[in-house]
Amino acid sequence: MNLDMATTKDLRFHQLHELEELRDHAYEHSHDYKARTKALHDRKLRGDKDFKCGDAVLLYNSRLRLFPGKLKSRWSGPYKVKEVFPYGTVEIEDKDGASFKARGGRSIEKEKKLASRHL
Repeated sequence: MNLDMATTKDLRFHQLHELEELRDHAYEHSHDYKARTKALHDRKLRGDKDFKCGDAVLLYNSRLRLFPGKLKSRWSGPYKVKEVFPYGTVEIEDKDGASFKARGGRSIEKEKKLASRHL
């Protein structure tokens, strides 16, 4: 242990200064991390929800069932987008030509290749 007050004071000052720099560095990195996670969350939340007429989509079955079945899919379809209304409402039609409206937010998902093969 060093009993010289001047050197001990300088050493303690440098240690506190390094601690403050480390704290500032951690704060900057946490700010960057929060921005990246927010961007990722927003991207997943919005998804690809810009529908156009003729797009192939799947409809999510949101009815609560106690035992829906192990291999039963919660998605029905494929459907074809007939008309797009403001505020996310979409008119879709099935293979038989029966059409109905559905909200486009979370209930409809664009299907990549499978739906276009079936329609």
